[in-house]
Amino acid sequence: MKDIIMKKQKICRRKFLVNSGLAAAGLAVTNQACTSPRVEKTGRQILDNVDVLVVGAGPAGIGAALGAARTGAKTMLIENHSFLGGVAAWSLGMQINQMRPTGVSRSVVHEHFIQKIQAYGDQAIRFGRHEIWCNVEYMKVAVLDALEESGCRYLLFSRAVDAVVENNRIVGVVIATKRGLKEIRARVVVDCTGDADVAYFAGAETMIDPDDLMPQTLALMLSNLDPGQLPPAEVQKTIAKTIHDSRQKYPLNPAGFIEVEPLANSSSWWVNHAGTADLGCIDVTDPYEFTRVAAFSSRQAIQMIQSIRDSDHPGLQRIELVGTGPQVSVRETRRVKGSYVLTEEDAWSGRVFEDTIGWRSGYLDLGGQKDRLDDGKMMVHDVPYRSIVPEKLDGLLMAGRCISTTHLATAAGKSMGNCMATGHAAGLAAAMSSGKGIMPRELKVKELQDALRADGVDLDVKERVQGKM
Repeated sequence: MKDIIMKKQKICRRKFLVNSGLAAAGLAVTNQACTSPRVEKTGRQILDNVDVLVVGAGPAGIGAALGAARTGAKTMLIENHSFLGGVAAWSLGMQINQMRPTGVSRSVVHEHFIQKIQAYGDQAIRFGRHEIWCNVEYMKVAVLDALEESGCRYLLFSRAVDAVVENNRIVGVVIATKRGLKEIRARVVVDCTGDADVAYFAGAETMIDPDDLMPQTLALMLSNLDPGQLPPAEVQKTIAKTIHDSRQKYPLNPAGFIEVEPLANSSSWWVNHAGTADLGCIDVTDPYEFTRVAAFSSRQAIQMIQSIRDSDHPGLQRIELVGTGPQVSVRETRRVKGSYVLTEEDAWSGRVFEDTIGWRSGYLDLGGQKDRLDDGKMMVHDVPYRSIVPEKLDGLLMAGRCISTTHLATAAGKSMGNCMATGHAAGLAAAMSSGKGIMPRELKVKELQDALRADGVDLDVKERVQGKM
């Protein structure tokens, strides 16, 4: 695995406090439910004690929360935004890919999510060959419905800012709230932050490729397109050409790909694009760089709209910008090093693993970063359990784009349906480990596989060629 930098956090705020004598010892590591006093000597309140704590409520976190809660485990999902859904929500209508490859259900968790959106009718959802297109306002409420029906509790406006680690085991997460820093203790934590925040705070080994990071994109929503002047079939081609042809006047316009698609209700249009690719590789775990990206992306959105409205095409001159996402969509940052690092060769060959806990389908998508690797073609390939368990740290699992992969293997599996699948497996494994009073790495994979099969996951998928499953 060339060009991978292993970064192990040497010291974090938690370790500094411990080393300086300002923090008291936390909970003893036992197989019993957490029984610490409600307030630690640090003055931080223990907000809750749960079996499974899922951090990050994007597709991976939703999959993990549903996977765990459906077993009866006391499960909590925390999210720093004011809504659930992650990139599926803040991208304003981006297709949620690989949810039903060739129309086939992936699991009861995927279907639970889909059915809750379907309950709101045609305004909420429409189906493609493998993807679903959602009006995100309906989807946000559908996620609430799914979690509440499963018995999963959730907290919004709660950002993970540190981890509580004892004897090499994560036993809780520190969250920032309007009432200060609070702790949530858990038997098992599932990191679905995308950026591996919890694992990083806990001191787990992480991987990042600073010279190869995929770009970030601020999604746009457009309206007031005149179908009489511009047939829907020509919208994407015409808008993309207009934006590219205007780069001399509007230099922030992206030079790379531009994708324009109707939303579920078909009256507004969602725009995905190459975003910050022209700026080079940016690591948004650096707060200064994340701020720079956010400012650039907002200005870029305005220039894109101005260039469209300046067009000579009568169907574009009255176009309106309805809004942009609440934050830029991030394709890649840190990944957690597991005992197996999934590679692009695994994706190209459609590799099968004995300890599989799911599979990933789609295409190797670098987000417009560069064209390479046989047009992004890959095979349906397994994800081993070893790639969602940290190599050394106990009490933690990861799901979504921060699992143990190389840079290119990250691009091979970041579709939201794939992230939900690894979330489902991680959540189920967390619940089973908690129930047995063991560490996730001690869980018998065969038992997890049996439970996944009972949840409708085909772990023995035979067809490995894309589109023929």
